[in-house]
Amino acid sequence: MDVLTENFSLYGEGFLGTLELTLYASALALVLGFVMAAFRVAPVGSFRVFGTVWVTILRNTPLTLLFFAVMLGLPRFGLVLPFELFAVLALGCYTSAFICEALRSGINTVPVGQGEAARSLGMSFTQSLGAVVLPQAFRSVIPPIGSTLIALAKNSAIAGAFSVTELLGTYKILSELGYNIIWTFVWIAVGYLVITLSISAVFNVMEKRWGVAR
Repeated sequence: MDVLTENFSLYGEGFLGTLELTLYASALALVLGFVMAAFRVAPVGSFRVFGTVWVTILRNTPLTLLFFAVMLGLPRFGLVLPFELFAVLALGCYTSAFICEALRSGINTVPVGQGEAARSLGMSFTQSLGAVVLPQAFRSVIPPIGSTLIALAKNSAIAGAFSVTELLGTYKILSELGYNIIWTFVWIAVGYLVITLSISAVFNVMEKRWGVAR
């Protein structure tokens, strides 16, 4: 317990850093994921191509490489932001590809007649997708989206290697101070468990309330 009690503020700072990264990157991933899912099923060919390229590149690119591309590449084009925002961009964009594919699989479970009925009532593609198709699709993909966001929370540990304050990075300071490395990592693991189990609990509630009955 000495590792935790004597360095509670350090652990707290790292925990809050990971929590903020998770929340902001999750919000970005959900928004981009919804947009890209809409692009992938859009009647406009250029939108479908853009969505396909987005998903293909991000799903098949290592997250660490994407961090390097964002952290080192964007400043060369004049975009200079705090490292925390760069980390949110990298995590959010990377995870959006997986959110997109989860939603697309959900869209494919919605009967085609639902969209046709909406269009027969005079609704546009955007209206039918937003009001008819996506709400039904989301109900069927609540568990996989929850799992994807849990993975995002754990992936946020990579940000520590890029000067971003997060939970895993606390071990470097504590190791230099001579604390037992095993207990250092035990309390780091507890912090991640708190975050991931909280996400799991939220999505379990959502699934019970809105999920499709099996």
